[in-house]
Amino acid sequence: MVSLNASTEPQGDLGPQPWLSAASTRAVMAALAADGTEVRFVGGCVRDGLAKRPVKDIDIATPDEPETVIELLGRAGIRVVPTGLDHGTVTAVFDDRSFEITTLRRDEETDGRHAKVAFTDDWIADAERRDFTINAMSATPDGAIYDYNNGIAHLAHGRVRFIGRAETRIDEDYLRILRFFRFHGGYGLPPLDRAAMTACRARTAKLAELSGERVRDELLKILMVPNPAEILVPMQSTGVLEVILPEAGDVAPLRMLNWLETRAINIAGVAPDPLRHLAALLDTQHPESALSLMPQRLRLSNAARARLTDMVVPTIEVTANMDKTDEHRAIRRLGPDLARDLALLAWARELAASSRLPRTRTEAYIELLELCVRWRAPEFPLSGADVLALGVAEGPDIGALLERVEDWWENGDYKADRQQCLDRLVKEAGDK
Repeated sequence: MVSLNASTEPQGDLGPQPWLSAASTRAVMAALAADGTEVRFVGGCVRDGLAKRPVKDIDIATPDEPETVIELLGRAGIRVVPTGLDHGTVTAVFDDRSFEITTLRRDEETDGRHAKVAFTDDWIADAERRDFTINAMSATPDGAIYDYNNGIAHLAHGRVRFIGRAETRIDEDYLRILRFFRFHGGYGLPPLDRAAMTACRARTAKLAELSGERVRDELLKILMVPNPAEILVPMQSTGVLEVILPEAGDVAPLRMLNWLETRAINIAGVAPDPLRHLAALLDTQHPESALSLMPQRLRLSNAARARLTDMVVPTIEVTANMDKTDEHRAIRRLGPDLARDLALLAWARELAASSRLPRTRTEAYIELLELCVRWRAPEFPLSGADVLALGVAEGPDIGALLERVEDWWENGDYKADRQQCLDRLVKEAGDK
C-alpha cells in the first residue's frame, strides 16, 4: 500500500496538553528513549488531543521489541505488566497511570478475526495497518504530529475513512464494520463515507463470525456516542443491526432518552448509560423474546443481565401516573437507581409516541426523578424472627405475613414505629 502522505516531516502539532506535559508521561517517554530510540504517542491520544477532547488512554509505539522495552522501563524503576507480549504490547504503570506500549508492527496474515503480526521499525508500515486515517497519526514527545494518511484534515472535516481500500481493511478484521459506525458517531459529520458504507453492507454477514465479547464491547460503545439513535439508522439500513442485535426495535425511544439525559434535564445521577440505552432499543412488544437469546449471545455478565431484565421486564411500573405512596414504594422496593432508570425509559417512550406532553406530566416526571435522588427509604422494622416469636411455623406463611404488614406500613407512609408494626403483625397473624 502506498501512503497518501509519506512525508518524513511532521505535518502538525498537538500544542499544550496536560497529559503530554505530565511528569508521569515524561518519565515513561524518557525511559523508553534512554538509548536513543525514537518513541511516539499513537492512536486515540493523538486524535483526541488534536481534537481538543479529553484524553483517557495514552498509547505509545516504539521500534524496540518487548524485551528491550521491559529492560528500559525496569532500568528507570517503572513497573511493567506484560499485557500482550505475543502482539508486542506491555503496560507501564507510573504514578497510578497506565501507558500501553506496543512495538511497531506489520500484518503478515489476517482472517477477519485475528492477525498474525511481525515487528518492524517502519513507522509508515505501522500506521497503514491501522483502521481509519484519524487513528493512524503519531506524535513525538514534544507534540509534533506525523500524519501519513491525511488524518489531520479528515478529523477537522468530520470524515471517517478507512486507510486504503475499505474492503481490504474490513477483510482484515470484520469488527471494523462496527468500529466504522462508532467512530462516525463520535467524530464524523454527514454524509457517511460512501465507499465504507458499500463495503460494510457487502460484509454484514461476516459479523456473525466474531465473538460475542467483541461485538458486545463495540455495541455498548456505539450506544454511548453523542447521538446513538442517529448512527443506528444507517446500521439498520445496511443490515448490520439485524445481524448483531435482531432484537432491536424502533430507535425513537433511544433518541428521546438520550435527549433527556444530555440536554433536556439536569438532575443528579441522570447521564447516558449503555445498558439503559440498550434497554430503550429493545423491542418492548416482545420483551421476553428480546431477553431469551441476546444476553448469552453478547456474553453479558450476570449483573448486566439482571439489570437489563429489571429494566425491560420490571416488577413495578414506574411512570408519572403514580401518587406519592406508589412513588415511595417503587423507590424503596426497586432501589433509587432502578426506579430512576424505569422513570427515564417510561418518559422517553411517551415522548417517542407523542413529542409534546402536557406540562403537568413533564413536571411529574421531573419530580419523580428528583425524588429518586433526595428521598431516603426507611427500613422496615420487622423481620422473620418477629413472626417466629409469635409461634408461626417456618414456611411460606412467614413471608406472607410480613408482606401484609409491610404493605400496611407503606400505605401509612412509613409512620408506624416498630411497636405499632408488631401490633399489626399480631392482628394479621390472628386473622389468618
